[in-house]
Amino acid sequence: MAKIDEVIKNIEPIDNDMMEKAQKRLDNLTKPLGSLGRLEELAKKIVGITGKENPPLKNKVIFTMAGDHGVVEEKVSAYPQEVTLQMVYNFVSGGAGINVLSRHIGARVIVVDMGVKTDISGKMIDASRKNTALKIKKINYGTKNFTKGPAMTRQEAIKSIESGIEIFEEEKEIDIVGIGDMGIGNTTPSSAIVAVYTKEKVENITGRGTGIDDASFKNKVEVIERGIKINAPNPEDAIDVLSKIGGFEIGGLAGVILAGAKAKIPVVIDGFISGAAALIAYGLAPRVKDYLIASHCSVERGHRVILNYLGLRPLFDLDMRLGEGTGAALGINLAEAGVKILTEMATFEGAGVSKKT
Repeated sequence: MAKIDEVIKNIEPIDNDMMEKAQKRLDNLTKPLGSLGRLEELAKKIVGITGKENPPLKNKVIFTMAGDHGVVEEKVSAYPQEVTLQMVYNFVSGGAGINVLSRHIGARVIVVDMGVKTDISGKMIDASRKNTALKIKKINYGTKNFTKGPAMTRQEAIKSIESGIEIFEEEKEIDIVGIGDMGIGNTTPSSAIVAVYTKEKVENITGRGTGIDDASFKNKVEVIERGIKINAPNPEDAIDVLSKIGGFEIGGLAGVILAGAKAKIPVVIDGFISGAAALIAYGLAPRVKDYLIASHCSVERGHRVILNYLGLRPLFDLDMRLGEGTGAALGINLAEAGVKILTEMATFEGAGVSKKT
């Protein structure tokens, strides 16, 4: 826990003075005031986060963390658990949605085994895609079924967050980071986390995940309610929440958020699972909220509840629900566009254009 405490202690407020400076420049660019809307807001926020007048966004990294979940025993997913492992191979081979969008924006993808149920074989990995790397930080071979007790030990929860911090710190060059996930069944612990923090009824924040039918949805709601009742997670203790009803990849993503905030790096969150990780990080260090950029609003109904709770406004809503960091990749693309407006667009004076009278 010492590593987590040290990171939290060093998360500073964003720089409001630099944001005011950025606003003055935005107001003097060759356009009507505020006419580029959210792009201007985004650029200003990134200046505040980084404390840099011309923040570079050259080194873009997306962390896609994978883990399995014991609660799939309760038939909460339409897909078998082995898909988690299969998709990890797909990521590392460069064939998944996150790979396509990361190549599109010029980002590197770091795939992390946080708790896949099976060991990953190097023989099955196609390393020809240079923008993708694999790291093994396995906490355990999947979580336990939280309807029968805690999903993990408290020490495992701490280790998952610390591993996320370590993974971030191991990457020497990062200007902006996106986070994503892979884990069959992980909308179930995410829904449980959201219910505990926001006090919303489980049925109001639980979605269809990978596409379950009505009977499976009813079962999923009952499973989540049972898990919360049995474990009684304490929302005042984020480690307790994570350990009792969370997932290893959720803890890892929370660690990345904390490390990003400490390093004054913008963290672009993806969808529902990334949002649940943001709740854990926020529970540990409320100041991280100012370092978060919400890329999109997922089809998962609980995602909007998360965003409202954190006071975050998504950049777009394209009916996405894939995960992996796909929404974060597009969000990074918009962030880069906003910063280029701030740093590359001419001022009225510089371009010899008359201002509004």
